[in-house]
Amino acid sequence: MNADQLSVNVGSVLFYRQLEPFSEEHHGGLGVSLSANPYAFLADTYAVPITADEFEHAALCYPIVFASESKIPVALMGPYPGVNVFVAQDGEMDPEAYVPAFARRYPFLPIATDGPRDPLGGSGRMVLCIDRAAKTISDRPEIPFFEHGQHSRFTRDAIQTCNEFENLARRTRDLIRILEQHDLFERMELRVPRANPDGTEAPSQKIEDCLRISERKLNALPDDVYIKLRNIGVPGLAYAHLLSLGLWPKLLSRAARMNAQAPAY
Repeated sequence: MNADQLSVNVGSVLFYRQLEPFSEEHHGGLGVSLSANPYAFLADTYAVPITADEFEHAALCYPIVFASESKIPVALMGPYPGVNVFVAQDGEMDPEAYVPAFARRYPFLPIATDGPRDPLGGSGRMVLCIDRAAKTISDRPEIPFFEHGQHSRFTRDAIQTCNEFENLARRTRDLIRILEQHDLFERMELRVPRANPDGTEAPSQKIEDCLRISERKLNALPDDVYIKLRNIGVPGLAYAHLLSLGLWPKLLSRAARMNAQAPAY
């Protein structure tokens, strides 16, 4: 896996497969059917972008790292691409796991029509799109997208969720700029232990290159700079992120248990 793959993965639209502009003309007769497992679409997604405001909750469940190139924070839901250890084979997500706001927008997604786009969104004019391939979308919906020619309550709430995410994304970009400005990032490797055929310990395998906040650099800041960052909550976010890295071994253990329980074919 090359060093930029994490940023490439989260820089794409992840689980969105057939995005198209949302309109009454094309989606007026559609809506969603209720699902017992609404987050089954996350089953193959191992890294989901999160916003700075989510660190407090996400850090209780997932290791949080920063993508090597884009520097976007991501929650690791699996040890490597294609594996999400929080979604069972039947599509049920662990009810105690935090659902990132990035995923809560699905099947809707605002797309920037001009300017650069990053994993957290874009700039300039935004067009609301929808993943027409979403399994919950139906032409016999339990919850329609439109009622009497107007957005339904469900659609209005979905649009509000998308708008709120864009605000959170802007604050996260501000955090990234601050971390870059003060050179607070350092490189790290995600590694998994390996064993030789005879059971002896083998060299660990590198899974991914990514970034973390350097506690050493943070503590070495001049007092006036540290106080300024403390007043806007940066140290608290940094320590939530750093503490979350201790969940990496638990993530690997969870993956091992999932593999052991998988049916043999």
